[in-house]
Amino acid sequence: MGDEMKNLNQQILNFDYEQNFKDQDFYVSKSNEYSFKLLNSWPRWEKNFVNLIGENFSGKSHLINIFLKNFKGTKISADLIDNSFLKKIKVHENIIIEDLSNSIDENLLFTIINTIDQDNKYLIATSVKPIVDLKFKLDDLNSRSKNFLLSQIEQPEDDLMYALILKNLSDRQISINKKLIDFIIKRISRSYGKISDFIYKIDEISLKRKKPIDFKIIKEALGE
Repeated sequence: MGDEMKNLNQQILNFDYEQNFKDQDFYVSKSNEYSFKLLNSWPRWEKNFVNLIGENFSGKSHLINIFLKNFKGTKISADLIDNSFLKKIKVHENIIIEDLSNSIDENLLFTIINTIDQDNKYLIATSVKPIVDLKFKLDDLNSRSKNFLLSQIEQPEDDLMYALILKNLSDRQISINKKLIDFIIKRISRSYGKISDFIYKIDEISLKRKKPIDFKIIKEALGE
């Protein structure tokens, strides 16, 4: 391992792991702290239904995987739900529906919510938009959606952006100077999707060039 990679790994280790990298390298910051604490406080919730909201790449699936590791349950992508899932939820206390949108089979979702409610079980639905804003055709489902506790993952602040860039580049064995990360943070949109796109481009460019990351490569990845 070269000195640059050692320095990069040291930067990651310098983060307070107890405070931030809890459970499977999930970096806790102001933008996701409420959601992280809420899911980890199960079953002490105000309601049995939670809607975890956040843009793509904001860490919703990561939080769900941590939750399932700690508390067990079953999860399914919203577009894969069918009648057989109704039987499956009977044997689980925690049910997770990922990537909920208003293209779902509304009658089936309504039945699932009612079944979970009657059995006093727990449901976490993840979505990009709040469930109350999805505007289902089924009025009963719109009424049910108001019973969800909303937990929004906000846009990333500087420390989370720094951690995400550092971790993702480290995972790809790409070394980078701290000053360059500060440079990136000042110029990149405050969006999980933009960070993901940037990491992909940096990886692609560095593989082609086979040279250390510098300002020129960063500007190219940022589209400047």
